[in-house]
Amino acid sequence: MTQSLLHRILDYDNRANPYPIYEELRKNPVHHEADGPFVISTYYEIRGLLHDPRISSDARNLASNAADPLAEPASEESALPPGFLRLDPPEHDRMRRMTNRPFGPPHSPRRVDGMRPELKDIVDGLIDGIGDPARIDLVEQFSYPFPVTVICRLLGVPREDEARFHVWADTLAASLDPDPDADPADRGKGAHDARMQLGMYLAGLIEERRKNPGDDMLSQLATAKGGDGSMTTMELLSTAALLLIAGHETTVNLITNGMLTLLRNPGVLERLRAEPRLAVPIVEELLRFEPPVQLLPQRTTLADIEVRGVTIPKGASLWLVLASGNRDPRRFDDPDRFDPDRPDIQHLGLGSGIHSCFGAPLARLEAQLALSELARRLVNPRLLDDPPPYRQNAVLRGPRHLNITCDDIRP
Repeated sequence: MTQSLLHRILDYDNRANPYPIYEELRKNPVHHEADGPFVISTYYEIRGLLHDPRISSDARNLASNAADPLAEPASEESALPPGFLRLDPPEHDRMRRMTNRPFGPPHSPRRVDGMRPELKDIVDGLIDGIGDPARIDLVEQFSYPFPVTVICRLLGVPREDEARFHVWADTLAASLDPDPDADPADRGKGAHDARMQLGMYLAGLIEERRKNPGDDMLSQLATAKGGDGSMTTMELLSTAALLLIAGHETTVNLITNGMLTLLRNPGVLERLRAEPRLAVPIVEELLRFEPPVQLLPQRTTLADIEVRGVTIPKGASLWLVLASGNRDPRRFDDPDRFDPDRPDIQHLGLGSGIHSCFGAPLARLEAQLALSELARRLVNPRLLDDPPPYRQNAVLRGPRHLNITCDDIRP
């Protein structure tokens, strides 16, 4: 029996290369199967909906009969409240403004760029610790620990507690990327316990920062008072958890997908080794070519909306397939070619509109530093598995392991 396009998107067998499925989707830009979500796959339509105030990110606006196979069970959010990514204005706008004050312009314009030396030190330490260059799992040894260490430093988690934070991040990441052979009850309990422990730890850290604030982001969030008021402890918890999970998972995939793409394009890798500044356009093209977030599920319509002649009813479940829009030939010339010299890369890899990626400046800088240093220090790197084994997750798509070999590691 022929699988529907929706099931093919979710089928693990297609995870290594979902792009032929997206090409089929674009033949019918508004795809809908009985009792399923409306799937939008073309660039201009996705971009328009990302800026449309009639599109909601709040699951409470879904009609009771709207089906979404990627919807999370309500119990998943029981330990911590939803972050502002899952809220609509005005609640979303207030929380995002408050979170942005200690993170970026105009209030903290040098927060991210000021981390550059510390990020470089973390990258150097991880590469120094790789050990045997004959077999390297880049995910386990580099691209996974790097962003969670950065989030710990950003929030102000004490160095002695970073190992505990890594364990919670590992457990929560596993819940986002479930092993089909694992017992669902055990997996759910492990994720719930990790959320509870993370929440309790953060609550204690927040209380400590209110009494003895430092120059870290959590201290500034905990003590800030402004036109939007101050965050409650529960709002602080949800924001800190959002920064941990959303910021960590996407950056892992961006770095891993990036190195995989460079190893498949050795000429570009060689150019990056000679020209570290090329990391900037390379990362932008990677965000188009292999975005870490493939699609945005759990959106819904606040009114009947017509898209390309199709009426999407109020309360319907909506998927916006960013990775398909990024390969739309109506928007990009030769879209299936990786080309860091592409003159126009207005991609959807970090979203757009009010929910555009909050951590985009940090994610870009992390990926630029990571890829340029890996290119410089790994001598003659090659893939051991191509395609590599992928994670189960169809939304946060990336290799679960990236096994490579190289001749040596430069100092």
